[in-house]
Amino acid sequence: MGRSWGGSFARDPRNYQIFALGTLLTVGLVRFGFDIPLSHVAITLTSALAGQWLAAGMGRPSAPAARTSPPPFEWRSALISGLSLCLLLRTREPVWMALAGPIAVGSKFALRVPRADGRGAKHLLNPTNGAIVLLLLAGAPVWVSPAQWGHHLALAFGVAGFGSLVVHRSARSDVTLAFLAAWAALLFARAAYLGQTWAAPLHQLENGSLALFAFHMISDPKTTPDSRAGRVVFACAVALGAGLVQFVLYRTNGLLWSLAVCSLFVPILDRWLPGRGFEWSAPGTGAIPTEVRHAQSGDRIPAGAAGGVRTA
Repeated sequence: MGRSWGGSFARDPRNYQIFALGTLLTVGLVRFGFDIPLSHVAITLTSALAGQWLAAGMGRPSAPAARTSPPPFEWRSALISGLSLCLLLRTREPVWMALAGPIAVGSKFALRVPRADGRGAKHLLNPTNGAIVLLLLAGAPVWVSPAQWGHHLALAFGVAGFGSLVVHRSARSDVTLAFLAAWAALLFARAAYLGQTWAAPLHQLENGSLALFAFHMISDPKTTPDSRAGRVVFACAVALGAGLVQFVLYRTNGLLWSLAVCSLFVPILDRWLPGRGFEWSAPGTGAIPTEVRHAQSGDRIPAGAAGGVRTA
């Protein structure tokens, strides 16, 4: 029993993300003096967990004889959303923090689209990103404070190091690396066009908020495309959209706005570039096995190609 529980714990990427986000929040409060009271942290985490519990309870079958199993109380998912909100969202009124948690958790249940492979549904928006964008659109007195991290190379590498654990365990390092490469290319291209030295784009890349976004938000396996090719296209689109918002429209929070808009097109990418849906219990890259791919195309499976592995 203990060995089975330990194996299950080690396989779930959410455990690593909770540890990483919790550590980052603690460091931010102790070392960088984040402008968020401990009461706001407690309110946000409690409201997120309560929202998840209520949503799970509402999904339970009403008839005693119903054979459909009730949805589990996914406390890990709610805790991740709450910690992410604590790291990004700021307000003077605690009521908005109390609302942000349930909005983030509720979006997972309210904003869902069928999977391209027909196996259930997937989230349309990253919960944290969706909650922040919805509050900003509603004109709530909230803001995102990227300057709280400062421009410290060591900090950016620290966030990246923590984040690499998560994206590696969830097999989503491709979308993170593709986004960082596209964003860096855009910054250097803009610097060359404006005649700036390389110090300008390097300074923009030495940012804890950028690392947090790349390793803990855009890499969300439940909202990114199923296939690797789709995730690379998605990551490049987010980078280009953020550049448009920030450098052409001269608006703040370009990464958040771009991610929210690009997420709306993920169902199209999943149909254009299909892959296997993500499951927390069995993280994967989304590659379709050879026999499934041949079955979908109506082709005969070549001898020795079952499972995509050549046999003797």
